[in-house]
Amino acid sequence: MGHIHTEHGEHDLTASAFIVRTDFDEPKILLHMHKKLHSLLQPGGHVELNENPWDAVQHEITEETGYATSQLKILQPKERFKSATDVTLHPYPLLLNTHNFTPDGSHKHIDISFAFTTNESPAGMPDSGESSDIRWLSAAEIADPAQPILENVREITQYILSTVITNWEEVALPS
Repeated sequence: MGHIHTEHGEHDLTASAFIVRTDFDEPKILLHMHKKLHSLLQPGGHVELNENPWDAVQHEITEETGYATSQLKILQPKERFKSATDVTLHPYPLLLNTHNFTPDGSHKHIDISFAFTTNESPAGMPDSGESSDIRWLSAAEIADPAQPILENVREITQYILSTVITNWEEVALPS
């Protein structure tokens, strides 16, 4: 689905996934070349009108990476609220941010990002029409200014590799 809000100053809600692969010599994060922005970004997309952000990130992972969600674990803070009466608790996001989608700032996205780990290759392929330029990057590769990575994505991925991966715990995805 495309942009729901198209008027000047409106915001779209998106959900994205930072996937860390732990079976290499050092952890690496999956980024793919965004077809419109021509930058390496984490997989993700719009939250459709009939879904919540957790549903959206799960289908975006499968569509854009070929991973089945059963192949992933989600990184969660060790201290977190784990149950409540009469509500569905979703996994904690890594972060929530608002960023300009258009260079002039006339359209913004509110993105809910989650962090995942895996120790295997994706079971499938990205859907047709999705970017096939998928890269696994180490911390050093991410820090390389020659990489076409938006600065905020570079900062987030460095934070995940330096802090989150060692201080948060891997948890099986809820069904």
